[in-house]
Amino acid sequence: MIRRRVLLLAMATLPTWATAQNPGKDGAPPWPTRPIRIIVGFPAGSSPDLTARTLGEPLSRALGQPVIIENKVGAGGNIAADYVARATDDHTIGLMINGNMTIAKLLNPKLNYDPLKDLTPVSLIGVSPLVLTAPVSAPGATAQEFLAAARSAGDKWSYGTPGVGTVGHIGMEWLKSKAGINPVHVPYPGYPQVANAMLSGQLQLAMLPPALAMAQIKAGKLRAIGVTSSGRSTLVPELPSMTEAGVQGFSLEIWNALAAPNSLPKPVVARLSALISNIARSPEMREKLFQQGWQVQGTSAEGLANRVRADTALLGGVISARGIKAE
Repeated sequence: MIRRRVLLLAMATLPTWATAQNPGKDGAPPWPTRPIRIIVGFPAGSSPDLTARTLGEPLSRALGQPVIIENKVGAGGNIAADYVARATDDHTIGLMINGNMTIAKLLNPKLNYDPLKDLTPVSLIGVSPLVLTAPVSAPGATAQEFLAAARSAGDKWSYGTPGVGTVGHIGMEWLKSKAGINPVHVPYPGYPQVANAMLSGQLQLAMLPPALAMAQIKAGKLRAIGVTSSGRSTLVPELPSMTEAGVQGFSLEIWNALAAPNSLPKPVVARLSALISNIARSPEMREKLFQQGWQVQGTSAEGLANRVRADTALLGGVISARGIKAE
């Protein structure tokens, strides 16, 4: 009797979203029946890895099964995305960035998976603008004056990105066409190396994630020009938007999301999507993800699918117009 009371008390303290297991009433088999694996295409400590681990614990409590984070690093996350697309155990999902779910096949037609056909959207977790960043010695007192100086510099300036075909690369090429600037692209292994190159005077500008950019900006080592969203971001409300900087019709965000193999039963996808959405939007998770640099979305599967289609069309248009190809 005492044990039963303890069990009932423990169940009563679980969050209201801890109801994911289902005996099949909605047409799906009982799920989950074993541990869930979240595949991440980036190393431990990276932003996608931190998000996956932040969601993993509450997801495990809700499902009543362990949630295991596996890092399969390489090809900008596409190795992990391909692994998820080919999984057939109904217990493997992926924490992915927008490039893996939208433009991967457009950049590299030889890619083994097609994100629009082989992956099922589950939930858009968080979005973030990038910060257009420059050395502290950059000319111009305002964003408009800085962009004017960039126009005058032509191809004498350089910008850095974490690689060809990344959102930072595509976004800067789009900004070049919108703002009439022409800096030369220099790819690096990752964002930290881009920031270091700017600190050493090798680059004149770059689009960096807010968490990385603001640490250097607050330390007085780099200068913020503005954010790549159309309006100001709650992550860095003190920074002007590109619209305020005089660049009309420009809005770019990075995002992360959970996706599943296309073979995962649709009722299971719907239950998992609702669960993840509620977890992400809970006050505790919202604060944790905000500290990691994300504005929480926690959308439905349909909401993520809509974002995938919109970003594929937008970024695909830039890829085509600027002739961008993966290396």
